[in-house]
Amino acid sequence: MNDILPHYINGEFIQSNSPQHLEIHDPATQELLARVPMASDDEIERAVAGAAEAFTQWRKVPVPERARVMLRYQQLLKEHHDELARILAEDNGKTFEDAKGDVWRGIEVVEQACNVPSLLMGETVENVARDVDSYSITQPLGVCVGITPFNFPAMIPLWMFPLAIACGNTFVLKPSEQVPLTAMRLVELFEQAGCPPGVLQLVHGGKDTVDALINHPDTRAISFVGSVPVGEHIYRSASHALKRVQCMAGAKNHMVIMPDANKDVVINNLLGAAVGAAGQRCMAISVAVFVGEAINWVDELRDKLAGVRPGHWDDPEAGYGPLISRNAKQRVEALIASGVEDGATLLLDGRDCEVSGYPDGNWLGPTLFSNVSTDMRIYREEIFGPVLCCMQVANLDEALALVNSSPYGNGTSIFTASGAAARRYQSEVDVGQVGINIPIPVPLPFFSFTGWKKSFMGDLHAYGKQAVRFYTETKTVTARWPEDNASSHAPNMTIALK
Repeated sequence: MNDILPHYINGEFIQSNSPQHLEIHDPATQELLARVPMASDDEIERAVAGAAEAFTQWRKVPVPERARVMLRYQQLLKEHHDELARILAEDNGKTFEDAKGDVWRGIEVVEQACNVPSLLMGETVENVARDVDSYSITQPLGVCVGITPFNFPAMIPLWMFPLAIACGNTFVLKPSEQVPLTAMRLVELFEQAGCPPGVLQLVHGGKDTVDALINHPDTRAISFVGSVPVGEHIYRSASHALKRVQCMAGAKNHMVIMPDANKDVVINNLLGAAVGAAGQRCMAISVAVFVGEAINWVDELRDKLAGVRPGHWDDPEAGYGPLISRNAKQRVEALIASGVEDGATLLLDGRDCEVSGYPDGNWLGPTLFSNVSTDMRIYREEIFGPVLCCMQVANLDEALALVNSSPYGNGTSIFTASGAAARRYQSEVDVGQVGINIPIPVPLPFFSFTGWKKSFMGDLHAYGKQAVRFYTETKTVTARWPEDNASSHAPNMTIALK
């Protein structure tokens, strides 16, 4: 059996001619799942050229027909929901319940893409001058590119290509080379939904593939989710190549806990937000900021956190799965060691975690620090593991100053019983997505995902109305239709409409 994954180019799954492959392993067992080809220059050229050719016809497809493709697609995604979640769990290591949530949040964006006719509506003003009307129309860009990460193999590709294609573009998807299997199945189902050949392409690869796609003269817009260093590279490179770019990058998300909050609610929400998905979320809470006497809850938080255990994806009692790779585990363990060296108090150490029956998994138990300061690596760097840092401040003023001094601005939350404190926090915090008594405030898709500062590079954000603007151009038309018997006018030598 050939375990080398194919590309999807011009409506066909084709075997790569590249001699370079990357092995992908089950993060819980190290079993070889497949080999991922690093796309050759010829394969990338064929994918982009095919998407450019398909665009000439797809842009002319009536908007309601494009919406019907999305309607069929969302129905297929729902019918295959659990199958997709199972593939995702095996690919990524997430628990089955978490994998189902990943798939469902992607389906919600496809449902929004079904509404594309109303999202593409322009504006009209009659008689902007005598017998002159002006109106705007929305048109697609061309070939768009999506570069997606390992931590949400279904949701983030579904943030990108359905809405871009519904807007009339064609799309080249480059999924994470660490978790390609879910994206392959998403493409198969999109083909079943009626996607014409060439409208959606999928090519595998690493940095060289990404660089080729973002610098290709026929690609118009680049969407990326991943780490800050890679996001900065893509943003600079694609902007230099005069592309439209949106890069959603890393984070350091704070939860502010006021002493008037409900203790049990706070602790239960912190558990899932800090170590769910093994902390491998760009919206994970990695810093708990206890205000005043709320710091007294840390011991109970430690005890509850110690009861959360990782496990295999099909274990219904597992709180989360393994880290994505051995390298990822080693990196997180090194950061934990740095926290100890820098003087933080290690209240719970997950480095010796074992899972019965899976001795080779990339396991890391829940880890908790207190007495963390802003100069420590565990505070300054995104850990991307099941590690929570606890800090104490005296009041809301200090909490705001702490959060606003962070270079990241993806998400934050405040837990409080005070409407005044919550309103002040949402108004003054320098973060793009705010939760009030909600730990991970990822917006539903009729809003947009709005990270700020180093967590986002670009002008227009993912999904929602901003994504429609990102994937389209606005054309404004000014028209006069004179009557046949209208008297002629003298030449207008000014810019004013007369």
